[in-house]
Amino acid sequence: MLEFFNPTASSYSGDVDSLVWLVTILVGIGFFAAEAMLFWLIFRFRRRDGVAARYVTGKEKHLKAWINVPHAIVLVFDVIIVAAAIRVWVIIKQTLPPADRTIHIMSQQWAWTFADPGPDGVLDTADDIRTTDELHMEVGKTYHFTLESRDVVHSFFVPAFRLKQDAMPGRVYTGWVKPTRVGSYDIACTQICGIGHGVMGAKLVVEDHAEHVAWMQEHSSQTAVATSDAATAAGAPTDSATTAPATVPATTK
Repeated sequence: MLEFFNPTASSYSGDVDSLVWLVTILVGIGFFAAEAMLFWLIFRFRRRDGVAARYVTGKEKHLKAWINVPHAIVLVFDVIIVAAAIRVWVIIKQTLPPADRTIHIMSQQWAWTFADPGPDGVLDTADDIRTTDELHMEVGKTYHFTLESRDVVHSFFVPAFRLKQDAMPGRVYTGWVKPTRVGSYDIACTQICGIGHGVMGAKLVVEDHAEHVAWMQEHSSQTAVATSDAATAAGAPTDSATTAPATVPATTK
């Protein structure tokens, strides 16, 4: 059902959806049971001619079950929900599986900047690919990400991944995700971060292996040209090993 409204595209998005359904079902059972009892009591103890009203304190021994049994049922439901929530929390927040690639995400008013390690698979090297408001990933690969904020509190939210992580200035957050479906998905900031908060959106593109390799080759070559031009203008050596990567604007937005 949740898949109908928003597609699932990560390895743990199904776990999040299952938790939402569990809470919905258990709370729904309690809600309909309580409403059914309420209307039954209204009908059972309605005003009738010749029948005097009675005052019930609830302390009578034969009536205490009406209090204790629902409380016990709610307690069992609570334990089930908490146990399921802890399981999902451990999967997403407390587990860090081995990474195929590591990317860096920088949030700021009011844009996202992404750093991909490029063809060599290592961040902070000359072939890093830097884009603004557009992140590319390869389907089936496990990504670690480091998330920072340059100014105020932001929140990295990918609805299709069921992924949300706040970013506080001065702190570096580490998380992971494994895309499972090719496509284009929304990225949003879910912390009010100033007048431009509403337009702080970005795009996440999940590609198959061939498409992602082609994207890396195209953008790494653009990075090499940009760094070479910058080095030449500054009168510095153009050796790619000694020059810093330049930011390559996203081709689409």
